[in-house]
Amino acid sequence: MTRLKIIVDKTTDWLAYHPTEDLLTAHDYLAQSSATESSAMQIINLCNSYRYLSYGYYTSLLAEARGHKVIPSIRTINDLGKKSIYGLNLENLNTLLNKLVSRDALLKAELEENQRLEVTLCFGQTRFTPLADLARQIFEQFPCPVLSITFRKNQDWQIEAIRPEGLKHLTGEDEDLFAKALDSYSRKIWRKPSTKKKYRYDLAILVDPQEKLPPSDPDALKAFIKAGNKLGIDVELIEKKDFSHLAEYDALFIRETTSISNHTYRFAKKAEVEGLVVFDDPTSILRCCNKVYLADLLASKGIPMPQTTFLYKDHIKELRQVAKDMIYPAVLKVPDGAFSKGVVKVNDQKELLEQAAHYFKQSAILLVQEFMYTDYDWRIGVLNNKAIFACQYFMTEGHWQIYNHSSGEAESGGFATLPIHQVPAQVLKTALKATKLIGDGLYGVDLKQSGDRVVVIEVNDNPNIDSDVEDLYSKEDLYLQVMGEFLRRMELRSSGHG
Repeated sequence: MTRLKIIVDKTTDWLAYHPTEDLLTAHDYLAQSSATESSAMQIINLCNSYRYLSYGYYTSLLAEARGHKVIPSIRTINDLGKKSIYGLNLENLNTLLNKLVSRDALLKAELEENQRLEVTLCFGQTRFTPLADLARQIFEQFPCPVLSITFRKNQDWQIEAIRPEGLKHLTGEDEDLFAKALDSYSRKIWRKPSTKKKYRYDLAILVDPQEKLPPSDPDALKAFIKAGNKLGIDVELIEKKDFSHLAEYDALFIRETTSISNHTYRFAKKAEVEGLVVFDDPTSILRCCNKVYLADLLASKGIPMPQTTFLYKDHIKELRQVAKDMIYPAVLKVPDGAFSKGVVKVNDQKELLEQAAHYFKQSAILLVQEFMYTDYDWRIGVLNNKAIFACQYFMTEGHWQIYNHSSGEAESGGFATLPIHQVPAQVLKTALKATKLIGDGLYGVDLKQSGDRVVVIEVNDNPNIDSDVEDLYSKEDLYLQVMGEFLRRMELRSSGHG
């Protein structure tokens, strides 16, 4: 369990707030032996100055040297030290600022009246509610307990300055905001002792309640939470907006559809940097989310897959030759498609050229593969190089894929869940060979079997685990296996062997 320490210059700086045993002066913290405290510690550095070689600077510097999770980090302190550095990250924030101004009459009036506005943020929260979303995003880019933001109008509204501040900067109203924001951020301070079971570790499950095809349905998420609790893990659902709180946990389980281009990859990367156990780890996301990389990797290691050819944008002569020589029907794929999206069957040379021209607007490289029709695809769930579930996903009625999006809504075929020992040996062997090339995380391998031929279609870094589908055979044991692997890895890390 991560412990919390609040560092101030002097204990009198804390007089406006509830007393807490978690309070420590910077001098006392710095004077401690580096071996005094466990590395599983969250440090909130509230010194009044973070200037170079000050007590505030040294607090964050030594916290990182001791393996403690600290806010602000040395990187944040250094970034905020010069506008020439943090200004590089302001373009998107300024764009959002002007969108908010155009939509909110109160905000526009406030800014137009003053031509300049200074706002205080406490852990990404502000009393000026029209700027709440912007405040959260600023905090995500520059995680610092107290920030002073100055807005000024040139041609458009811009963030003129971002300054880290200490407790002395806060007014009476800001002090109320700070107390609430800190309580929300820490989830530990000032709370009465809980009567619930004490857990050894904290695990966050990242979800999107609005996602139409999430990797796990609500009942499966409840089963993960129950399994984690049974093993001594406190499991909590988090969302995209909770990015700044990620360091409070010991592990992250991503149950959103992953993509290199969205927040799921940022979550995975931050979790890895913070030393959390994470499924899916960023390397697995990188390797699995792009079919070009995956096809090249499988081919280089001799893993069987459908005959595959890469198509390159602007290489028209080469593209036409491939289209002429192709055996039809064939399957054209965009590298980062998911749930059968960005995958189309082409029946002749003309269709291939037309569809390729359309998809080249999204990607400079496409894949075209031989068409292998089967009644179902195998899905083998693999965790740490061990198969944990097996399903047959049947094609949608009257369609050649598991998912059919032609109606605007995703339709899917039936399924059959089998015990691992009933899976053909060649299917199981091929699946495990494929995942060993990716890593030792949680994967779902899609395969086709035609007679004695078994080929890998793709390896998913974020496989579906839904109630009454993938868990139909193993039931509770499937969730215990996943949570048990998290527990094993968290224990290894806490013992210094992870």
